[in-house]
Amino acid sequence: MLFIFQSCKQDDENFENKLFLLSPKLETILIKPSVINVEKQIQVAIAKPQDAEILAKVSVDENQVARFNQAFEEKAELLTKEFYDLPNADLKITAGSVKSESLNITFKNVNALDKSKVYVLPISLNSSSLSVLNSESISYFCFKGGDLINKVAGLEKNYLYFDSWKNPAVVNNLRSFTLEALVRAKDFKNFISTIMGIEGKFLIRIGDAGFPSNQVQVATTAGNMPGADPNKGLTANKWTHIAVAVNGTTGSIKLYIDGALQAEVLKPSLGAVNFGIAGINGFQIGRSYEDARYFNGEFSEVRIWNKERSKDEIAGNFYEVPVDSEGLVSYWKCNEGEGNLIKDHTANQNHMIAKSAINWVNVALPEKTVGTK
Repeated sequence: MLFIFQSCKQDDENFENKLFLLSPKLETILIKPSVINVEKQIQVAIAKPQDAEILAKVSVDENQVARFNQAFEEKAELLTKEFYDLPNADLKITAGSVKSESLNITFKNVNALDKSKVYVLPISLNSSSLSVLNSESISYFCFKGGDLINKVAGLEKNYLYFDSWKNPAVVNNLRSFTLEALVRAKDFKNFISTIMGIEGKFLIRIGDAGFPSNQVQVATTAGNMPGADPNKGLTANKWTHIAVAVNGTTGSIKLYIDGALQAEVLKPSLGAVNFGIAGINGFQIGRSYEDARYFNGEFSEVRIWNKERSKDEIAGNFYEVPVDSEGLVSYWKCNEGEGNLIKDHTANQNHMIAKSAINWVNVALPEKTVGTK
C-alpha cells in the first residue's frame, strides 16, 4: 500500500497541468427571423491551481473550417467578420484559481444569414505561459437554418389564464387590434372549442349552436361573424393559423385562415375592447364560459397586437415575429417545454399560467403543407 501511495504521489507531482477551453466543443445557433444578436461566452481553465497568473488568448482559426466539415460532415463556410465581435483581450487565470473570467463574443444580424447555408466560426486557444490541451483547444460556433418551432403546448381539457395581469393597460381600450394563434386540433367533437378571448366581449372560438363544429367564429358584443358555412371548416390534425384583425375606424372585422381572408363584416358599434381582465371571467386561451369548451389540441404563437395587421403581414409571419415588433403587445410562444407558466415574450411580461399540467408536444414547424407557405 505504501508503494502504491508513493507511486500515485509521484504521478501527481509529474502530472502536466494544461490549459483548455471550458466552452462546448460545438454550439449551434439557428438562423431565424427573431434571432438578431446572440451573445456567447468563452472561458478557459486548468486542472489544478498554479502559483503564478496564466494568460491565454483566443482567436478565429480559419484553418479549422475544413476540419469542422470533415468531423461533422458539413459543407460550412467561414462566418465573416461583419457578423461577429470578438474582443482582442487576454483571458486571465489568477494565481490559485482554475478558471478565467468569461470573454463575451457577440454575433450580429444573425437573421441576415442565408438559411440554406451552414456557417462556422472556429475559435482557437493559445497560451504562452502554459501548454494547451490539444483535444480541448477548439470551439466551433455553427449557424444553420432549422425548425422555427420545436415545442408546443397541448391544452386538451386545460387552459391558460391570469391570476393577475402585470401590465393590463397595453391590452385595454383597443379599437384597432389583431389576435393571432397557430393551432392544431385533434378533433372537433366539442360543441364549442375556444381559441382565445373573453366570453361576452370578444372571443375567437370554433363551433356554436347551429354552426359547424369545425368553423371559426368570432363572438363579439356587436354580434357574431361569419355566417355558418360547411365549406369553411378547419381540418383536424393540421396546423392552422388563425388571425382576426379589427379596424376601429371603419368597424371592420376580418377573419384570416392560413393568411387568406375568409370573411369580413362591419361592426361599427363594437367600440373599444378590454382584454386586461384576470380570473375565470377574464382573458383565457383554450377556455370560455365553462371548462367543457376546451380546445382539443395544441397551441403555438399566440399574439395580441394594438393595430390592424394587413393580409401580407399576417401571411408572412405564421411561425414567429421579432419580440420588439411595432404594435406587438402580448406574445405567448407556448414553447417552454416544461412547467405550467407561459411567458409573454414582449417587454410587458404578462405571463399566463395553466389550470393543470401542460402536455408539451415535440413538433417540427413549419410544415410544407401549412397554409399558403
